[in-house]
Amino acid sequence: MAASVTPPRGMRDFLPAEKARREHALGVIRGVYAAHGFDEIETPVMEDSSRLHAGLGGDNEKLAFAVMKRGLTADDLARAAASGDALALADLGLRYDLTVPLARFYATHRAALPPVFRAIQIAPVWRAERPQKGRYRQFVQCDIDIIGEAGPLAELELLTATVATLDALGLTGTTIRLNDRRVLQGILASWGVPEELRERALITVDKLDKIGVAGVAAELAETGAVSADVDVATALEGLTSADWHLADGVVPPPAWLDRSAYDDLLALRAALPDAAIEFDPTLVRGMGYYTGTIFEIAHPEFGYSLGGGGRYDGMIGRFLGQDVPACGFSIGFERIVDLLEIADDARPRAVVLVYDGEVPQARLLALKAELVASGTRVRLERRTKNMRALLDRVTADGFDAFANVSASATDAAALEFRELGA
Repeated sequence: MAASVTPPRGMRDFLPAEKARREHALGVIRGVYAAHGFDEIETPVMEDSSRLHAGLGGDNEKLAFAVMKRGLTADDLARAAASGDALALADLGLRYDLTVPLARFYATHRAALPPVFRAIQIAPVWRAERPQKGRYRQFVQCDIDIIGEAGPLAELELLTATVATLDALGLTGTTIRLNDRRVLQGILASWGVPEELRERALITVDKLDKIGVAGVAAELAETGAVSADVDVATALEGLTSADWHLADGVVPPPAWLDRSAYDDLLALRAALPDAAIEFDPTLVRGMGYYTGTIFEIAHPEFGYSLGGGGRYDGMIGRFLGQDVPACGFSIGFERIVDLLEIADDARPRAVVLVYDGEVPQARLLALKAELVASGTRVRLERRTKNMRALLDRVTADGFDAFANVSASATDAAALEFRELGA
């Protein structure tokens, strides 16, 4: 039986047209991020296993791919099996996001970085997801982060750069959803959730768009985070109608509202008058490392966010021994790239030179070099009996025109190009 030739589940190959669309989008993202003053860095695809499982990544830690230690013995396997600790066999793991590696990077290189460091990271990450539409085991994240800025300027710069990036990609009409972890803590306190169960409770609340109000209420009751006499379902229904009127003095603010956090969110909204900004007290962002402001970008045509992020002031201190303010945003690249088309004026003209066997190879290469020097993309294709199939194929590959090359062709100006796909 022939071996399977498909990629591993949850991972993908990209044909040339797909790869071109992805690289075009990545180029736009990099360009806008750089224009807003961010610098690109690169970190290894693997980090120490203990770092990836330090309690900072929420449920994503459970999805981390482990890399086994070298030279394991039968005794090592037996001890791991007896203890039930499979991670005892691993010393490294594939990164499940780019934020944990960035925190380690900053702790390593702080002396060489400016007091306020604005970072770009665009790279693949890996999670042991159950593959389904829109969820992959390998996918690209596009992150910008600001480290060293404790004030709201960090959030404002991140949101401004992100909205500008989505506009440059052609995705206009976005909405920013804002919340703060302090607001969420106030909500959980009003429900009587004990401190030790609050992170677990937030993971459940983060499932609101997937399992609904009833599902969240049932799961919170099942885990024991909320007592039976608390009507979580009704409380959640009330939270979904919360907006920017909570501090206008018309009615008393709800008991769960952290006024300091809410005032900070109001200030962000006031500083971005041209953006559509909503207050959403049910917004969680699942990562366990967020400490303050959290945000997502929504679009009315899509039932999912186009990206998100927040403030994570406590993470770098885990590696450095002293806290450093930090805030970041990640665009959901895999969610938007398939929605994009490459504009004709955003790529060079691409032509095919169709030649017969009698055309000298040196002549072909000279013609190709002349066209390439003028900024044209060129492919050489030997004439086939089925020219229609050849032309259909190069059209699908993104080529615009073709010319037949004879042995008498002396320069590119003498070639007669015919448009493809017309």
